[in-house]
Amino acid sequence: MDKNCEKTALIASRPGETRGRFIAERESEGRSVYQRDRDRIIHSTALRRLKHKTQVFVYHEGDHFRTRLTHSLEVAQVARSMARSLGLDEDLTEALSLAHDLGHTPFGHAGETALNACMKDWGGFDHNAQALRIVTSLERRYADFDGLNLTWETLEGLVKHNGPLSGKPAGFAEFEHFADLMPDSYASAEAQVAAISDDIAYNAHDIDDGLRARLFDVIDLADVPLAGEALSDALQQHPKLERSRLTHETVRRVISWMIRDVLSETVRQVGKTGVASANDVRALGRPLVSFSAQMSENNRVLQRFLAKRMYQHDKVQRIMGRAQRVVHDLFDLYMSDHATLPKDWQGRIHPGEDKENARQICDFIAGMTDRYAIDEHKRLFDLEPLFR
Repeated sequence: MDKNCEKTALIASRPGETRGRFIAERESEGRSVYQRDRDRIIHSTALRRLKHKTQVFVYHEGDHFRTRLTHSLEVAQVARSMARSLGLDEDLTEALSLAHDLGHTPFGHAGETALNACMKDWGGFDHNAQALRIVTSLERRYADFDGLNLTWETLEGLVKHNGPLSGKPAGFAEFEHFADLMPDSYASAEAQVAAISDDIAYNAHDIDDGLRARLFDVIDLADVPLAGEALSDALQQHPKLERSRLTHETVRRVISWMIRDVLSETVRQVGKTGVASANDVRALGRPLVSFSAQMSENNRVLQRFLAKRMYQHDKVQRIMGRAQRVVHDLFDLYMSDHATLPKDWQGRIHPGEDKENARQICDFIAGMTDRYAIDEHKRLFDLEPLFR
């Protein structure tokens, strides 16, 4: 281990120092507590459902576009690599990376926007709060408890990977131990690595998927910082490269350069701030794992490009508008006629308890895959498919 890694390893979360689980249970002899968390997440129903949940493109548009599951795997790969380089706990980092999107609805952010609007009178909807709800309540696999009974550090990272939470945010505060997760502080370095790996993976695969969908062309990246430099470097080394390989060579450079920047900046920040423990990271008052100032600006410009040329593209907006209609239609019908719900969900509905009933219906819809939501809409409304 080099001297830089020795310094950053001091801030790692240590399995032997875990604050434990909110429901006491006997630990595994052959796995650390964070390995066990990771394994429980991998075997969860919620993770499997991500296979058929939209990242940007609805499932019928092609088999090669990213889904929430493939995105989560890519985040985990990037995050675990960085955790290893920094001497952090790889298993906690991987667990947080795999769990970060568990609460997403069908149809990506369009589905989340629609479900939040449906729930405006009953506390709203947030996919991060829903992920917490899944791992603490909705997964029902174990004899002794609901949820996955994850460690304090994994729950903390899941709640705060995007930064501290002030007050009692809707959704999060419903968890009875929310205050015990120190919501006002920053999360561990492992959680921060998972969060920035999400940004890196998002940028890289959205370039790839946007090019694959022909929403923009490779040449359009030429004037975009970072992506343009990666494209130029790939062309300089391989001037006659075919389009598909050129895309991959561009994307892999974007990923590598962003990772290298985060590692260098994090080592610099550890030296500058003098943090020497996981608790020092929480008490720092700002993120420790970050891009350099120049890379942050490059990232902002790249995200603006992707927002304009991909997320706001007429084709994407048209499909997502239809997706929102599916969510609204299903929610309104389930609320007005509980008998349209599946039998096992009907048992969770209680007459006159609109707020709790709305949350149960929200849980049901949020858990749907894209194709299940589409099939359910067709079954209940007897309409031709909205997606073609």
